[in-house]
Amino acid sequence: MGTGGVIRAAKRTENIRYAVRDIVIIAKEAEKAGKEMLYLNIGDPNQFDFQTPKTLIDAAHKAMLDNHCGYSPSSGIPQAVDSIRRYAESKGIRNIHDVFVTTGGSEAIEIVLTSLVNEGENVLTPSPGYPLYTAVIPKIGAIENPYYLSEEHGWQPDLEDMRAKVNDKTRAIVLINPNNPTGSNSSREFLEGVIDIALEHDLVILADEIYDKMLFDGQKHISIASLNPDCPVVTFNGLSKNYVGPGWRIGWGVVSGPENRLKDLLDAINRILRARLCANHPLQYAIPAALDGDDSHIQPMMDKLTRRRDLTYEMLNAIDGISCVKPGGAFYAFPKLEIDIDDETFVKELIRETGVVVVHGSGFGQVPGTKHMRIVFLPPEEILEKAYNQIAEFMKKYR
Repeated sequence: MGTGGVIRAAKRTENIRYAVRDIVIIAKEAEKAGKEMLYLNIGDPNQFDFQTPKTLIDAAHKAMLDNHCGYSPSSGIPQAVDSIRRYAESKGIRNIHDVFVTTGGSEAIEIVLTSLVNEGENVLTPSPGYPLYTAVIPKIGAIENPYYLSEEHGWQPDLEDMRAKVNDKTRAIVLINPNNPTGSNSSREFLEGVIDIALEHDLVILADEIYDKMLFDGQKHISIASLNPDCPVVTFNGLSKNYVGPGWRIGWGVVSGPENRLKDLLDAINRILRARLCANHPLQYAIPAALDGDDSHIQPMMDKLTRRRDLTYEMLNAIDGISCVKPGGAFYAFPKLEIDIDDETFVKELIRETGVVVVHGSGFGQVPGTKHMRIVFLPPEEILEKAYNQIAEFMKKYR
C-alpha cells in the first residue's frame, strides 16, 4: 500500500525560469480585471501584420498531399539538409561536417548542450541573452556562467569580461547575434575576439543566428563560423523569424571546424537525434523553398520594422528616466530604467495598472545594479504609440 505522500518534482526543474512566458500570468490577471491589453512581450510576428510566405506554405502543403507524413531521416530530409549546407556556405562557412534539422532552433540548442556539457561544467552565456539557455543549462545539471554585453558600446560582447569568466570547467561560449533581447549586431572585431578566446581555451562556439536576415540601416550580418574554419562552431538558425513561421517549429544546426576535434561531439549529437526520431516531416520541405527562394518578403518586412524601430527609439528616449540604445537588428529594444525599485516589480505594476505587457530585464540578465525592460516592437505603430504614452505616464510615479 502507498503512503499517500507528496510526489516530489525533480530537483533539476527548480531553477528553470522563462521570463517571456512567466510574465503572461500577470497579464492574464490584468485582462480579467478589465484592462485593455497591449502585448509587447513575445516575439511572434504572426500575432501582428506579418505572414508566412505563401511559397513555404505551398511547399509544406504539397508535401502533405504527397504523403510525406511518415518519419523522416533523423537528421532531416536530404533536400533540406543540402539547402541548409548551401546557405551556410553562401555565408562563408567552411569545414562543415554535419547539418541536422530539429523541432525549432530550441531543440537544436538543447541537443547540442546535452551532447557537450557534463553535470557541474559551465557554459558562457550572454547577459542580456535569450532565457532559453538559462532554462536548459540547469536542466542538464550544468552551470550558467554569464558574460556581460556592454551597453556603452552598443551591446557588443565585453571581451575582457568573457575572458575573465573562463575557467577549467567551461565548455562553450554562446553567442546570440543579432542579439535577443538588445537587437545588437556584432562587429567583425568583436567576433574575432570571441574566436580568439574560444581557440585559446578549447571551447566550442554556439552561434545563435536566428535573426541573421533582420538587420536595419543596410547593416550586414557576419556568421562567426565564417571567420575561422579551424574554430569549432555550431551555428543555429530556423524558419521562425526570417521566414515568419515560429509555430512551425523548424530549426537546424550546422557543425563546422576541425573534424578530428569534433568527431566525439558529432557522434553524441547523432545518438540523440536518432533517439528522438525526427523533426516534423512535411514542414521540412519548406526549408528549400525558404533558403533557395527569392526572399521577396524580407524587404517589405524590414521597411515596416524600421518605422517601428525608429518610433520605439524616439519615443522611449523622450521619456524621463528611460534611455535606449538603437537596435541594429531583430525586433527588440532593451531600454534602461532609472527607477528606485527592481525592474520585475516595475514591470508587474506596469502591467496591472496600464495593461502594457513588457518583460523585466532581469529575466534576460544584466549588469548588476542596472535595470531594464525588453520591448517587442512588432505591433503596428498606433499600438506602439499608445503603449509608449502609457509607459511615459506610468514613469511619472518614479521621477
